[in-house]
Formats: sequence, C-alpha cells, structure tokens
Amino acid sequence: MNYLLDTHLLLWAAYTPARLSAPARAAIEEEDATLIFSAASIWEVAIKRARNKPDFTAEPVILRRALLDAGYTELPVTGVHAAAIMGFAELHKDPFDRLLLAQAATEGFLLLTADAALAAYGGPVRLV
Repeated sequence: MNYLLDTHLLLWAAYTPARLSAPARAAIEEEDATLIFSAASIWEVAIKRARNKPDFTAEPVILRRALLDAGYTELPVTGVHAAAIMGFAELHKDPFDRLLLAQAATEGFLLLTADAALAAYGGPVRLV
C-alpha cells in the first residue's frame, strides 16, 4: 500500500513516535507499505517554523533528509495536484492539507491523517 502521510504524522514519526496512534504505527510498519511525504509538507514546516509556530520547531532541511534516509519517498507538487484541489469542497481550511488530499487522489495513494476535519473528506483518506 502507498501511504502519503500528513505533516503532523511525519513530524511525529520523525521526532516523537510515541505520539503516533496504534493504527498509524501499524500502517507505517506494514511490510509492504511505501511511505511517502509531500514536498508540500516540507514547505508547510518551513513556513510555520519561520512564523515560530510551537508545533513546527523542526528544521525542514533536516526533516527532509531524515525522511529520505528512513526510506520515505518524496512526492513533488505538480500543476496537476494544484488543479485537483478544485474537485474538493472546502470542508477543511488548511491549504496544505487540501493539497495533500489532492495529491493522494491524483496519485492513487491513501492519505494517513490524525486530523478528523481532513478525514471528513473520505475517499483516499484514513483517520489513524
């Protein structure tokens, strides 16, 4: 299974794995799982770190390198992903999360999230 992790799950997996729920850990540890992170998540971390958001203290360059070293695959953001956002109602206000949803839908990945508002979209999203 191809799992695209949302930004908070990526941060937790990289820095505080104890915060991951049992279902999130189980998905991440599946033998045949392909773990994917979006360039949009690194962008989000960089922006929110620059704004001194308390949940975003990670260094984006180090986070990216750590994810790649741990075997994650990086997904670039394309125009196709950006345009696909139009296909989703604005149930969730966070533009980064909506882009992740569009990427998952476009690429045929399952988006893993701990955000119930994002999971409300259904489809290629699993609340873990």
